[in-house]
Amino acid sequence: MNTQAHNQNQNHIAVDIGASSGRVVCGTLQQPGGTLSIEEIHRFSNGFAEQNGNLYWDIDYLVAEIVKGLQQAKARGIERCTVGIDTWGVDYVLLDQEGARIHEVFSYRDSRTDGAIERLHRNISTESVYGKVGIQYLPINTLYQLFVHDQAELEAAHSILLVPDYLYYRLTGRKISEVTIGSTSGMLNLHTRDYDEDLLSVLGLSKEQFPPLTEPGEPVGRLTEDLAARGDLPDCEFIAVASHDTASAVLGVPANSEKWGFLSSGTWSLIGVERSSAITSPEAMLRNYTNEWGAYGSFRFLKNIMGMWLIQKVREEYGGQYSFGELVELAAQEIPFRSIIYCNDERFMNPQSMIDEIRSYCVEAGQLVPQTPGEMARCVFDSLALSYYFYIQDLQQLTGDNLERLHIVGGGANNGLLCQITADLLEMEIHAGPTESTALGNLVVQMISTGAVTDLQEAREIISRSFQVTSYIPKGMDPTTKKAALAQFARLKSASHRAAYAESELKRGKSASHRARYAENERKRGQNASHRAQYAEHELKRGKSASSKTH
Repeated sequence: MNTQAHNQNQNHIAVDIGASSGRVVCGTLQQPGGTLSIEEIHRFSNGFAEQNGNLYWDIDYLVAEIVKGLQQAKARGIERCTVGIDTWGVDYVLLDQEGARIHEVFSYRDSRTDGAIERLHRNISTESVYGKVGIQYLPINTLYQLFVHDQAELEAAHSILLVPDYLYYRLTGRKISEVTIGSTSGMLNLHTRDYDEDLLSVLGLSKEQFPPLTEPGEPVGRLTEDLAARGDLPDCEFIAVASHDTASAVLGVPANSEKWGFLSSGTWSLIGVERSSAITSPEAMLRNYTNEWGAYGSFRFLKNIMGMWLIQKVREEYGGQYSFGELVELAAQEIPFRSIIYCNDERFMNPQSMIDEIRSYCVEAGQLVPQTPGEMARCVFDSLALSYYFYIQDLQQLTGDNLERLHIVGGGANNGLLCQITADLLEMEIHAGPTESTALGNLVVQMISTGAVTDLQEAREIISRSFQVTSYIPKGMDPTTKKAALAQFARLKSASHRAAYAESELKRGKSASHRARYAENERKRGQNASHRAQYAEHELKRGKSASSKTH
């Protein structure tokens, strides 16, 4: 990046940390012309590690890497800048009265929350909680993590911060609860717009343990005295952005029409729509959709899908000998829909071996078992595309809107094969890109806050003319192949849901021996043939595509 440009234009730095990697990105709004240029100035890996039987993040390492990124910024001639931080959701930090950590930071993939949903809802009904917070039931939610946390440590906690809030605290000394990351906790009341008193009571916590809620765009502060005294960092003004990475990713979608959906494709696939109000209907609760808070009073009505985590683990188990691009090329040579998995089955959350788990699943489902890297990748991509198809149908029914376009942003936008399969299944135009939408969403909140950009509409127009977007037009798909794939996925989805229900009943102590047989049978065989056919018929009739209507 040209050093002279640093002196002519205001610099904004996005710290964007995901579950597998983090980046420090500098963004500059170029005048005249109003285009946004970005440059990655530091990249680092991220991941959890096992210690004494639990999974933890190395939070001190993340703080150190942010500081390294700011050092790089200063070395490149950036003397002053604004800074925003976004990360993954739900994970939290307990601090004592002096601001020291009480416990290391658990990863949401830790198995300690197994059965937590069922146990917590013995104290308060699922219907009551969903009506209050509108967040889908996932064991990873902060609500369930805190429910199983050591009670003595919770009582000792003077402050509870989610991960990006803690990173702001380490760098500025100020404690905040930014609303988009706070909503991932499953504890923010939609109606009071504050932490819900009833849920806090169930957890044995008080509202005073959480800092005041902060909206995106509000200033946080400047570097602590110790960091500022180093002399090798820019003069940084920290601004609260949409600190949940998905919230920032959706802000970075270059949408210019009303009826659009988004797919933020990274470790997780988050598929949904942007709305001005939440949907907490019984049907939305039944289908387990979530209402995450966004910037500027918006909500993201969406579904979590076990996204690129699947192929990340597969690639890792192949020893990293194939790049993601090479796995896509190998998959493109394989016959489609020979092996399908239900991506959201809990068995894929953190298995010892993803390859073995996928193969076992296919054996139990009576399908061809993927053997080669190409077959394995094709299984993952076909299954993800089928997931997108079914959840788009759900979204359209629950919102009453017929979507005209799906925007895919994040790293998954680079997967041309997956984008094309999705376009063909949905019979809908796909706009893929920009891949850097999370960093862009982070940056535009800073720009709006400082007055460099007027509002989100202008910001999205700037993104649209500054970054390349690839269009995927439906090419058509053999109707018989499509019908069979949709029916198979519907059967697998049904079997997984029924097995999960049986497992939850077991954990609640109901009819243990009968439920164990039921869960095992559901896992290995799925529902009986007539029920499978009925469910597939029902799912296909609900679809919006032409091929579904022929059913």
